Amino acid sequence: MPLTNPVLARLADAFGISTEFWDWKGRLTQVDDATVVGILAGMGVDAATEASSSAALADHGLRPWRRALPPCTVMRQGTPAVIGVHVPGGTPAAVWIRLEEGGRREAVQVENTLPDRDVDGQWVGEASFELPGDLPLGYHRVHLESAAGDLEATLVVTPSFLGFPAHMADHRIWGYAVQLYSVRSQGSWGMGDLADLADLATWSGTQHFADYLLVNPLHAAQPVPPLEPSPYLPSSRRYVNPLYIRPELIPEYAALSEHKRARIDRLRGDLLRELGASAQIERNPIWAAKLAALRVIYDEGLSEVRTMAKENFVRGEGRMLAQFATWSALTAEFGTDWRDWPADYRRPSSPEVSAFAARNAREIDFFVWLQWVADNQLREAQSAARAANMRVGVMNDLAVGVSNASAEAWVLGDAFAPGIGVGAPPDHYNQLGQDWGQAPWRPDRLEELSYQPFRSMVQGILRHSGGIRVDHIMGLFRLWWIPQGMPPTQGAYVRYNHDAMVGILMLEAQRAGALVVGEDLGTVEPWVRDYLRDRGILGTSVAWFEMTDGGCPVPPEAYREYAMASVTTHDMPPTAGYLALDHVRLQHRLGLLTEGLEEESALAERTFATWRRALIERGFLAQEDAGDIDEEVLAMHRWIVASPARVLNAALTDAVGDHRTQNQPGTVDEYPNWRVPLSGPDGAPITLEDVYVSSRAAKLAAVMNGFGVESVGRR
Repeated sequence: MPLTNPVLARLADAFGISTEFWDWKGRLTQVDDATVVGILAGMGVDAATEASSSAALADHGLRPWRRALPPCTVMRQGTPAVIGVHVPGGTPAAVWIRLEEGGRREAVQVENTLPDRDVDGQWVGEASFELPGDLPLGYHRVHLESAAGDLEATLVVTPSFLGFPAHMADHRIWGYAVQLYSVRSQGSWGMGDLADLADLATWSGTQHFADYLLVNPLHAAQPVPPLEPSPYLPSSRRYVNPLYIRPELIPEYAALSEHKRARIDRLRGDLLRELGASAQIERNPIWAAKLAALRVIYDEGLSEVRTMAKENFVRGEGRMLAQFATWSALTAEFGTDWRDWPADYRRPSSPEVSAFAARNAREIDFFVWLQWVADNQLREAQSAARAANMRVGVMNDLAVGVSNASAEAWVLGDAFAPGIGVGAPPDHYNQLGQDWGQAPWRPDRLEELSYQPFRSMVQGILRHSGGIRVDHIMGLFRLWWIPQGMPPTQGAYVRYNHDAMVGILMLEAQRAGALVVGEDLGTVEPWVRDYLRDRGILGTSVAWFEMTDGGCPVPPEAYREYAMASVTTHDMPPTAGYLALDHVRLQHRLGLLTEGLEEESALAERTFATWRRALIERGFLAQEDAGDIDEEVLAMHRWIVASPARVLNAALTDAVGDHRTQNQPGTVDEYPNWRVPLSGPDGAPITLEDVYVSSRAAKLAAVMNGFGVESVGRR
């Protein structure tokens, strides 16, 4: 039902809360009062009564008038922008811009007919100034000179269009999608690591002529067990999970005494014996063993030159790294959820936290060192990729968010909305909606912080990568907020300043020479895809989802040029497992099917039969090969190769014939989500060395490189 209080409706609109939305069945759905009140509470707004709502609305209307300058202005290069400044009525004002690289530009005052307003007992006027459209890209400062003095605020000039990085030129590229933890080698510690990433890049670049590796988010998790297995629910998106470090590749390892190296060898040997033939990635014992080895190496100390390099890294990271390392040390003392810590430790700026940091300086420095080591090994992986002639190299995945218990939520405080979860409304795949357990950024606080948390995060991810995939890029436009204690069905969409967030993403990507792909699957407003295309950001096309209203595959020629096209995605089974109906049997075993096993299997088989007919008609699958899963996997990839998409993607699981899904939505521990090692068609785990000699992978690479696409059905 509609909101019962018109003041609450106006307040919701003022704070970007949508009070209605179109559901997955095309029905216009209203948001209720309780949802809006709960969401506003997460923004620090009391709307529990009509009186408090009216007071909050009046206060919100005065906010811009209480500021001499808007805290942050984001504009597109080539398009002039107008900002309003507020000064005591009748007071002259002048505005100019101090450029990031030095220099000064003047803003021109334009006519403004707004009357003065009484703001807290003082008459305040607004003057409008036009900022030149030819300002250079970058982070500048807007200065206001008035009787109140010289005030300043942030001005961000972003590219109007991003497009493809220069090193792609006019080439189409393809690459593998990899869940790095699953790709174990003979030299790793029970899970894939950054050394394996470098080796995988060398193999795929030199042997298969791939141009990039799309890896799962490498974001930092908790530093103490139990470790969160999902890479999409991190503790910090700014920093790297040290679980991916290869200890033996740290330069100081080579300087260890024979006794200390033997100790590290024993740690690894004991771990591998403990893991045995485990069918899962066991992060907790892996981290315990690796942590012990890393402490041995850390205690060895650094040479003078290496100390200089580490100090340079620390200077560049600033306070945020120190606070993240402090949080890491505090978790060992009080647990991983800072909301359960003693009250004096719940703010990084408290005297008690400062005293803790002084007492535990060496432990905090250890966590700083881990980040420096991880940063170095990630840089080496990207260097290996570029040395293998990859045009893009490593492409990092950016998760939607972090939990309310995370390091980011502790460090950034009220930049996040407390008591709010992020998820998705009901849809065809989950009719109860979803709560992902993530904390949303507050749009108003992001603006007040000049988007610095977002800027720092993107800068960190792009420092050693040639591209970024933004998971659920709709999160830069709107997110489904769910007040604590309410089901996902009682959420509402909250809007963000997408021009600002997308623009900053583009600016950082252009500076890094990086490719940007947005995951725009699911419930996405059509205008969003048009907006991203107009800004030069790629979307995502997954063949299984590209179906017409009549239930037929969309012809490959109708795919978007500005898209990463793939057959599957990490939230679906590998193609071989999908075609074999393994996912239907799994969901039946877990009690997740809405219909019976036979009905769901028959529905899937009808879909696959439609696909087989289309593949045969196009000549991508020979008639006699229908029903041969290996051939059908290749045929599906021929389909996307025939599209105009400039970026193609193949899952490494498809390359080796893996059937096992990495993530089964709707489960936590009922299925080993994000803990499944890379496996062969028989379900037995395989190593990276097995991948090197895989004939299946070689055949798939040939398809991705365009060999034999037109002749399969005519042999």
